[in-house]
Amino acid sequence: MTKLDTSAIEPIHIDVVSDVMCPWCFIGKRRLEKALESLDDVTVRVVWRPYQLDPTLPSEGKDRQQYLTEKFGGPERADEIYARVRAAGEEEDIPFAFEKITRSPNTLNAHRLIRWAGIEGKQDALVERLFNLYFIEGANLADPAVLVTAAADAGLDSSMVGRLLATDADLAETEAEIVHAQAIGVQGVPCFILENKYAVSGAQPADVLASAIRQVAAEKAGTATVPTV
Repeated sequence: MTKLDTSAIEPIHIDVVSDVMCPWCFIGKRRLEKALESLDDVTVRVVWRPYQLDPTLPSEGKDRQQYLTEKFGGPERADEIYARVRAAGEEEDIPFAFEKITRSPNTLNAHRLIRWAGIEGKQDALVERLFNLYFIEGANLADPAVLVTAAADAGLDSSMVGRLLATDADLAETEAEIVHAQAIGVQGVPCFILENKYAVSGAQPADVLASAIRQVAAEKAGTATVPTV
């Protein structure tokens, strides 16, 4: 494949609209990473944006079995639905351990934390840690103590994070971002928005993501016209 001359352009901006309680978002993260590994001639800047699959969950979360019963009719039906997710996870080396999850969290505070990590340039490390905590270790992401520990693991100032979580800092801003995502047409996650113009919805295969990014890079370099994705 002919390499692009992207030396004179700014990195491709990718907003990933995601929720850390969404297994397909975890899969999407892995596929994006694979896509970026294949694009050694394109540089990108990835920003994680908030979305809530279930904003009606109480701030302390909800018992997992109760949640599955209300959402899917029971754990048996949930197991059937998650079988496809497990299979996709295995392809991306994600050992989903849904059986370890005891609480379905309200993720608003987790999104506030991701926002703060972005200021420190540590979003990717934090998002990775939150996904692992929830889907592999079964941690309760609605528990401030879990979020403080995740912050420390990602290299953030855990003491400051603990103090901020006890306030409403950036709560309105985070909620506004979620409303904005819905306003521009995001109806499901993950959703990859390239250069604030083109959207790739769903946990698409790595080659699909790579192709979209390459096309946007070509357009930015003035060598191609990008179709609507």
